[in-house]
Amino acid sequence: MSSFEDLEVWKKSCRLAVTLYGFMQECREYGLRDQMLRAAISIPSNIAEGRERNSSREFQRYLNIAKGSAAELRSQVYIAREVNLFSQQNAGHLLDELRSISRMLQALHDSIKQ
Repeated sequence: MSSFEDLEVWKKSCRLAVTLYGFMQECREYGLRDQMLRAAISIPSNIAEGRERNSSREFQRYLNIAKGSAAELRSQVYIAREVNLFSQQNAGHLLDELRSISRMLQALHDSIKQ
């Protein structure tokens, strides 16, 4: 198996976290901001940790955790959009990326099963 740095889903989730940092730079809703950033960072971090454990079963478990963090962040983006912390366009971009990441995580998880 390759390194976690070679995984497209890891790269994409890192880019998402960086994008979110940019969107949230001026946010003064510290509780929501911090929770969202933690969830965003959790996605690539769990992919990396799981991959480095050298066990297919462990990797699958950490991919599930990463997928849960993506769902958590999606929920928070909806809330942030409703309280006008994000524009419709920025929220839409984040939601599209998160859905894509979730699909990629599921596909990777399923491929390890086989």
